[in-house]
Parts: sequence; C-alpha cells; structure tokens
Amino acid sequence: MDASERWRILRLHVEDAIPLATLARSTGVTERTLQRWLARYRTGGYAALADDARADHGVRRTAPELVRLVEGLALTKPRPSIATIHRQVGVHCAERGLPSPSYSAVRSIVNGLDPGMVTLALEGPASYRDKHELLLRRRADRPNAIWQADHTMLDLLIVGPNGKPARPWLTVILDDYSRAICGYMVFLGAPSAANTALALRQAIWHKPEPDWPVCGIPDVLYTDHGSDFTSHRLGDTAAVLHLRIIHSQVARPQGRGKIERFFGTINTELLPTLPGHFAAGSSAPTPALDLGGVDSAISTFIRSYNARTHRELRTSPLHAWIADGWLPRLPESLEQLDGFLLTVPTTRVVQRDGIHFEGLRYTAATLAPFVGSTVSVRYDPRDVTEIRVFHRDVFLCTAISTEHQTETISLKQIQAARNAHRRALRGQIHERIAIVNPKLDDTTTPAAVETDRPRLKTYEEDRS
Repeated sequence: MDASERWRILRLHVEDAIPLATLARSTGVTERTLQRWLARYRTGGYAALADDARADHGVRRTAPELVRLVEGLALTKPRPSIATIHRQVGVHCAERGLPSPSYSAVRSIVNGLDPGMVTLALEGPASYRDKHELLLRRRADRPNAIWQADHTMLDLLIVGPNGKPARPWLTVILDDYSRAICGYMVFLGAPSAANTALALRQAIWHKPEPDWPVCGIPDVLYTDHGSDFTSHRLGDTAAVLHLRIIHSQVARPQGRGKIERFFGTINTELLPTLPGHFAAGSSAPTPALDLGGVDSAISTFIRSYNARTHRELRTSPLHAWIADGWLPRLPESLEQLDGFLLTVPTTRVVQRDGIHFEGLRYTAATLAPFVGSTVSVRYDPRDVTEIRVFHRDVFLCTAISTEHQTETISLKQIQAARNAHRRALRGQIHERIAIVNPKLDDTTTPAAVETDRPRLKTYEEDRS
C-alpha cells in the first residue's frame, strides 16, 4: 500500500473525524496500523506516509491459481467472511499438496478487489449505479464542490512551430455547479501531465482578466483514466492541496456530459469561424493561425461563454459561480502552487549578469547574494518572459527577461526561432558548397578525381 492509498483511508479520520476503530472495521486495516500511520502523518505530513520500496514490490507471491480462487469466493453471494475464505483455500491447498497462503495474504487479495466489481457482483446493477455512478449525474450543490477535466483534439488545422500543419489539443476544466470554465490549455502533441498541470494552475489561481474571476481549489476533481490524470505528481499535489481526484470507470465516462457538451459548443460555434476549420465533407483546409492565435480565440470565447445565459441554469455560468458572494479556498501563494504543479523544473548556476536560460537572460536584485550558486528554475512554457527561482527548495524570486519584459513569449516560439535560424545558416552553407565544388573539379587531375576522397557533407535533413 503506497502513500496515496494510506492517505485515502487516513483522510477520513483527519478531515471527516471518523474514528479509527470504525475505519479499521470498514477497511480491514488494524487500528494499531492506522494509529502508526496517523503518528507518521502528524510528524512529517503526507510524505511521511511513504515507505521505501521493497525489492519485490508489486510482485504477488501467492500462486495465481490461489488468487483466482480467493477472488471467486469473495465475489459469491452471500459473501463469506475472510476467515471462511481462508479455511476453504486451506482445504483446497491441503488436498493438492500446495502451500496455503496466510490469513493476511487472503485479506489483502479480498481488499484489493475493485469496489465497483464487488458491488455489482454482490448487490446488483441498481446498487452499483447508486454507489458508483450517481455522484456526478446530478448537479453539485455549490461552486467549486466538483470540477470536471477532460481533453479533446480540435477540428482545426494550424501552423505548427516548425511551419508544418498540425492539429491542436484543448484541455478544459469546468465547474460542475455553475458550468463556468475555470481554466484551459491549448497545446500540440498528446495530452501530458505538464499540460494538465498548467490548465489546473490557471483554474486555481487568480486570472489577470477582470471579467474571469473563477478561481480556487475544488473539493473534487473528476477525470478520466488518462495517464496525465493518474500521474503520481498530480496525486501528490491533490493530497497537499486537500483535493480529491475521482476517476471515471474505464470506458464508462458517466458524469462528464457537461464538459462534453462544452466541447460540442466549441466545435459548432467557435471553430467554424476560424481559418483552418475541418468542415464536414470538405478537403483538408489551409492552416493560417498559429498556436498563440488559437489560444487567444479560445480565451475570448470562454469569457463570452461564462457571461451569457445558460439554457438549463437560466442565468450565466459566471453569475451562478459568484452566487451570493463567497471566498474560494486558495493556496498561500502562486509560488507555492507552482511548486506543487509545474513539472518542468531545471537547474542553473547564477552568473554575475543573471540566469541564462533558453537563450534569454533573467535578472532580479534578489539574486545578487547567490552568484555562483546552483538554483532551481520553474517556468510556464506558455510564457518564458519570467521564471521562478528556488534555492534549496525555498522560493527566492521571480526573475524577468529584460529584453522581453513587455512581451509574452512561449518556449515553442523560442525553439521555432532557433530552428529557423539554424536552417538559414545551413542554407548559407549549401550556397558556399555549391561555389566551392566546381572550382575543386577544375583544378583536380583526372587521376585524383578517380580516387575515393571524402565528400563535403550537406544537411539533407533540412530539405524535407
């Protein structure tokens, strides 16, 4: 059992005040073990719940045949007790001369069964729907109680950083109660934990746009089973922020209908107005916008969507989210949030003229005492005009690129400019090679031409 699983149980005592004795009866974990976990949590927080991994971690030593037998017995109606299952497995092993698993091993196998599977097998489909599907079928009871998150590939062709056509992805975070869009991220390539973290960062923190006040830490984040949503980084962040992540059943996305309808609104209202839209039955469109252009268009559309009347709510999502006025739960600072969410840290040595990163120079008065020291740098790939600097995990300052302090530059733009400059240089090399080769041929004897001599290298990879 890892730290997240232990916290999932212990949280019921820490946050909901459920007695440890009650948890012990319902979870199968002894009260003494729960007390030991609680002591470790009070001493070192969430991180103290983790154990050093064993060499055989994740390897079940019980024979697969016996595991299937235990699981089958645990899913039969009426369900026998763990002691009964242990006795029956012991008889089975004695008849066949097999080593019998311990009581704790049998209990571990039984407790490891999917709760949804157990409910469906023992209580039927109606109980399964009530316990495992009902949560998000109805509207949350207040703003920031439940947020939904999901991705979609847009029916749009844009100009990628390398100048080639590309289809962007969109990640959206939506408040279940108000239907207000809390945050988003437009990106190229497959969904990743970094892109999800950036969308969640925007959703949680105050936005610079005064007409988009939606912010705060939700109680629950409802997602699918994508690898970005199930990453350990996001799970650890959720534990620290006291945010519960609930995953939909694989291939059963019940409860995400609201965010799917918003994606439909994007596809029918916004994308047809943009150049490069994939119209039904038409050939491939000609891309015109870059990633920044799409980002700007979606940002404008979201703020308009939040402000207009919703048909089901009979008010705007923004008005529904504000309600009668309330204070959302927020992190202590943006720096703290960045430390939790941003997954693109790197290290640099502070120079006398600042920090050099991705061809830019960043300065801040706070860096003066740290010249020659190694610091950690965290940044938002969408805007690298500023970076956040940490020393020994302590936030130092926000350093600014003095050359671009009035602009917004993404990491992809820098990389694209760098690649374009490299291609230009290689083109110049080709021109010089074309001049040099004929002269070499005119001044070389026939015998020398017939000999194998090294050819001047060209950059064939840039011709495609």
